[in-house]
Amino acid sequence: MPITTGIDIGSLTTKCAFYDGEKMIGYFISRSGHEFERIGGEVYEKALSQCNLNKGDINFIMGTGYGRYSIPFADGTITEISAHARGVNFLLGDNVRTIIDIGGQDSKGISVGKNGKVLDFVMNDKCAAGTGRFIEVMANALKVGHISEMGPISLKSKKPSNISSMCTVFAESEIISLFASGIQKEDIISGIHKAIVKRIVGMVKRIKIQPTLAFCGGVAKNVGVRKAIKDELKMDVLVPDEPQIPGALGAAIIAYEKLEKS
Repeated sequence: MPITTGIDIGSLTTKCAFYDGEKMIGYFISRSGHEFERIGGEVYEKALSQCNLNKGDINFIMGTGYGRYSIPFADGTITEISAHARGVNFLLGDNVRTIIDIGGQDSKGISVGKNGKVLDFVMNDKCAAGTGRFIEVMANALKVGHISEMGPISLKSKKPSNISSMCTVFAESEIISLFASGIQKEDIISGIHKAIVKRIVGMVKRIKIQPTLAFCGGVAKNVGVRKAIKDELKMDVLVPDEPQIPGALGAAIIAYEKLEKS
């Protein structure tokens, strides 16, 4: 049985997944750094080792993501929009109609049909507001040890703060002032999550948000942002077990289909 690989090089993380025509047989995730060509090769090698595979076992490699053209050994490339749609469809089922993807330095909304077909999409890749980088800057300003702690802290909030600015520079100054004035950390963080979600939802509404809604990308690991999306839209939100992997998996699935056609 053929095995295909998807390598998704994002601005902050690189993901590699293997697909055998029926299931994902393994994956590996690592920080991207700035040398995309080097990190793509390193993540591929580590993924092969972790899954007890050799390069000779792989029949097709598909690149996707921000750095998809920086993978010299790839057999093809596919846009991250198409890759994410197919990966989410495989992981969460054919009823998903809207995908919100928030990564390190961009955010996307994707309208999908049957079999993960992309119908429309919107994307913000020009501004840090509404991305993982925005949350990271706010975590540093609040002296939260790690960005992963932001979600659980925010769930303790009883009175979320109103964050008026979504410019990273101004928002950082605003939350430092709020904290200095005695506002509880959990209320500030919950306010940050709500502000991010309002911005993202406003963008995604341009393609019409329909259930079933899926949320993926690195920020989907933040339970506070998950809750904020659910509260804002009054809609259940499905999240893959590993929300960073749909792009790489979708690329591997599309690679497998290309093999079958050829």
